[in-house]
Amino acid sequence: MLTKRIIPCLDVRNGRVVKGKKFKDIVDVDSPEVLGAFYSETGADELVFYDITATHEERQTSLEFVRKVAETIHIPFSVGGGVNTLADFANVLRLGADKVSINSAAVKNPSLIKEAALKYGSQCVVLSIDAKQKESGKWSVYVNGGRVDTGLDAIEWAKKGVSLGAGEIVINSIDSDGVKNGYDIALLKAITDVVQVPVIASGGAGTKEHFYEAVDEANVDGILAASVFHFGEIPIIDLKVYLKERGIEVRL
Repeated sequence: MLTKRIIPCLDVRNGRVVKGKKFKDIVDVDSPEVLGAFYSETGADELVFYDITATHEERQTSLEFVRKVAETIHIPFSVGGGVNTLADFANVLRLGADKVSINSAAVKNPSLIKEAALKYGSQCVVLSIDAKQKESGKWSVYVNGGRVDTGLDAIEWAKKGVSLGAGEIVINSIDSDGVKNGYDIALLKAITDVVQVPVIASGGAGTKEHFYEAVDEANVDGILAASVFHFGEIPIIDLKVYLKERGIEVRL
């Protein structure tokens, strides 16, 4: 069994890590490099940083925090938000990020996935999908920080993204984001059933059991969370011991 990754997610706005619920009610947490260093030293396998207002404000990713993070942490990290071109990929990777996450830009220009994968390798290209369930029961892809419904079917979009060269999928349930009632297992399973690249669960962690369910029931490769880590509710090392005791392979 491959080792499952525990991945804190750090949403960045104006150079600070913030957190909200369902993309609203934003509160300040800490600086990216300080919180990143803490996670790097306390058992996180990777980190994900999202410049959460870059796309909505129609600007590039704030690169200063990327440089600071790269200088202070010792684990892989990815950066997303405001990445629209191959030049943006180059800037983020040059400053030390290991992967680049694209969401809105990929929807607007799917060829960016293919171009980036060809230039930098699929392992550097993460397709991030914000999905919300519709009355039909299907999930729709949202962009611009969860503000705009694209009408795209999330499952079909994940399949297309992988076919274009995305090396990893992060699937975030807007319905579950920040409310701590558990991951959307049905959504996760729908994705893991149809793609052959690593899938990272996002949105909804509130207890250790929720992390276990995402791996056990949906067979995800990584579990991403924010609030429960940022506010000290679940220490990462405690979570890993819990998972290990239940037969989930993790790096201790």
